[in-house]
Amino acid sequence: MHIDSFVDVLQTELTNTQYGQQPPELYDPIRYIMSLGGKRLRPLLTLMGTYLFTDDWQKAVRPALAVEVFHNFTLMHDDIMDQAPLRRGNPTVHEKWNPNTAILSGDVMLVNAFELILNVAPDQLQTALTRFSRTAAEVCEGQQLDMNFETRWDVTETEYIEMIRLKTSVLLGFALELGGLIAGADAQTMKLLYEAGVNVGIGFQLKDDLLDVYGDPAKFGKQVGGDIIANKKTFLLIEALEQGTGQLRDDLDGWLRRTDFDKAEKVRAVTAIYDQLRIRTITEQRIDAYFSKGFACFEQINADPTRKAVLLEFVQQLIGRES
Repeated sequence: MHIDSFVDVLQTELTNTQYGQQPPELYDPIRYIMSLGGKRLRPLLTLMGTYLFTDDWQKAVRPALAVEVFHNFTLMHDDIMDQAPLRRGNPTVHEKWNPNTAILSGDVMLVNAFELILNVAPDQLQTALTRFSRTAAEVCEGQQLDMNFETRWDVTETEYIEMIRLKTSVLLGFALELGGLIAGADAQTMKLLYEAGVNVGIGFQLKDDLLDVYGDPAKFGKQVGGDIIANKKTFLLIEALEQGTGQLRDDLDGWLRRTDFDKAEKVRAVTAIYDQLRIRTITEQRIDAYFSKGFACFEQINADPTRKAVLLEFVQQLIGRES
């Protein structure tokens, strides 16, 4: 099996899926956001998690799509909260239509996601629904913590890691766990798949934080330094606030307080402070640690090495990305 085989089947299912018809104002935004693309890594992880243990991995396609629909539901509502004008280079749903439509269409997407998860086998349904419901709640908990952090300057590294675990990583863990459940894996294997996904997910988010400051603008896909300009509480800023003392801390506080500034100058100045505090090295060490934890979980999973190699290749490609 090659990764493209999973991508092709998933894309066909995405194209053919009907979310509803009437009224069109309710369902057109769903079709729109689902057509904007994206890495589709969550449903692909579900399919590969199933393929680890069975050739009949296509029975996971509809439940895998549930994970992707849920993910896009969170994006639709996050964009409203963030007042974001663009999503993947296109107008966000609340900009193309209006916030009320985006809220209601997002609500229906959540319902659609639960309808899709019902495609697991009856004897697996209660476990799937229980775990999906818990994960969905945790993603919302993470989003609330992220909003709470906007007005706090005392956010610790531990708090930040917990926030990104909830907001982004538990859904990656669930995606893999769901694949194992559909394939009939035992409870210990499902736990390993979940922990692998969570740890790799934390590594991904920390890498996003790092790339926002140190990424190649031509590859990153968005403005480098955007987090610095917005005073966003990222791992790098939290570490700098914890590590900085004396003049360096005063300089950093000064840039954080300024409301009138040249964006390029602020990015250069704050990046220089990060350089002096070795924040890049600290972040890279944390990223490597979480990726290593994830791969340690993968190593413990008892599956055909050739099947496992497909999943590991996909994860390695994601780890190596620069956008």
